[in-house]
Amino acid sequence: MNDNFQDNVHHGIFPFGTENDSFSQYFIGKSFLASLVDDPKITVSVSNVSFEPGCRNNWHTHNQGFQILLVTGGEGLYQEVGKPARHLRPGDVVVVHDGIRHWHGATSDSWFSHIAITAGTVRWFEPVTTQEYEDANNER
Repeated sequence: MNDNFQDNVHHGIFPFGTENDSFSQYFIGKSFLASLVDDPKITVSVSNVSFEPGCRNNWHTHNQGFQILLVTGGEGLYQEVGKPARHLRPGDVVVVHDGIRHWHGATSDSWFSHIAITAGTVRWFEPVTTQEYEDANNER
């Protein structure tokens, strides 16, 4: 594991947050969450999400909304159903349109963090299989 990536994620410009217990049932591995905008007049969620190496969320969709991921640290993966995985690094931007089934998380050997800007409701599906995750890691 690259210690630079761990430092970048743990000591980035946004708060690291606390262990994401509220959503742990939808993740394999540990994730950490820091809400960045606390304003009831804002109708989108803006959060810093960090993943330990190997952590990823389940397949899911954003309904009647969207998600934008702004990668801030480490190395990660993003995959839409039926498409090859994308290898993510700081500075990458992912736009997830309404209803697109996808997952995202850290690579097997790096911490990973992104700002998630999310609107709408999330529908969670099954976990990413070990084979799907290994294939995504091998594509990078």
